[in-house]
Amino acid sequence: MIQEYGPEATRRHTAGAESSRASRGWWDRNADEYQSEHGTFLGDDRFVWCPEGLDEAEARLLGPAESLRNADVLEIGAGAAQCSRWLLTQGARPVALDLSHRQLQHALRIGADFPLVEADAGALPFADGSFDLACSAYGAVPFVADPVRVFREVRRVLRPGGRWVFSVTHPVRWAFPDEPGPEGLSVAASYFDRTPYVEQDEAGRAVYVEHHRTIGDRVRDVVAAGFRLADLVEPEWPAWNSREWGGWSPLRGNLIPGTAIFVCERSGTAPLDGGT
Repeated sequence: MIQEYGPEATRRHTAGAESSRASRGWWDRNADEYQSEHGTFLGDDRFVWCPEGLDEAEARLLGPAESLRNADVLEIGAGAAQCSRWLLTQGARPVALDLSHRQLQHALRIGADFPLVEADAGALPFADGSFDLACSAYGAVPFVADPVRVFREVRRVLRPGGRWVFSVTHPVRWAFPDEPGPEGLSVAASYFDRTPYVEQDEAGRAVYVEHHRTIGDRVRDVVAAGFRLADLVEPEWPAWNSREWGGWSPLRGNLIPGTAIFVCERSGTAPLDGGT
C-alpha cells in the first residue's frame, strides 16, 4: 500500500521567489475548494473584509459612497473578484488582479464585466498614477516576503491622495495556535518571531508560505513605502456571525482580535531610498 505524503509544516526562512511560486501553486490547487467552502459567505458581489464579516457597504473604509463613482480601483489578490463586482455596482471602474489563474477562472465563472489581470503584486503591470484607490481583502500581503516592495508598487500606480486599504490576519494571532476552539486561546509561540510559516513537500520545496509582521512592522512598512496611516481597524466579532472559518470563531473572536485593516493614504513625498 502506497502512503501519500502530506506537506510538512515547519518554520524557516524563504526568499521572495519561493514564496511567490508556493502561493501561485497553492491557490491554483485549492481555489475550487476555497470557493466551494466560502463562496456563500463571500457572496458573488459583496465586499467582505474579513471572516468577522465586516462589509464595506457599512464600513466605508475606501471612502464615502459618492467617492466610488467613476473611481478607478485596483483590487489586489482578488480571488473570484467578489469585491470588484460590488465596486462595479457602486459606479466604480474596478480591475481585479490575482496571482492564481484558477482563482481568476472562478471570477470568469461568476461573471466579470471588468478587467481580470494575472500578475504578481510585487510587479504591477500598470502605468504610474493609474488608479484612485487600491484594496486587498486578505490578498497577497500575508504571503509576500517583501511587503514594502508591494506597497511601493501600489503607491506608484495610485494617483496623489489615493487610498490603499488592506486586511490581514491580526499579528497577535501569530502567537496562538490556528484553532477555533479552546486550544486556540493559549499562547504557543513568540509574537516577535518573524520566521515564516512554511508547508513543504517531500523534496523540501515550499508549497504554502505565510509571513508574519508585528503591528509595529506593518506600520513601519506602510510609512517606508510613502503612505500615511489614516486608520487601523480591528473588527469586533458580531453577534450575528456564528460561522467558523479556519482559526476564526465566535469563541476566539469575542476574546482576541482576528483581523487588522490598514487604511493608508498616498503621501506627497516619495520614500527616501529610491522608491517612487
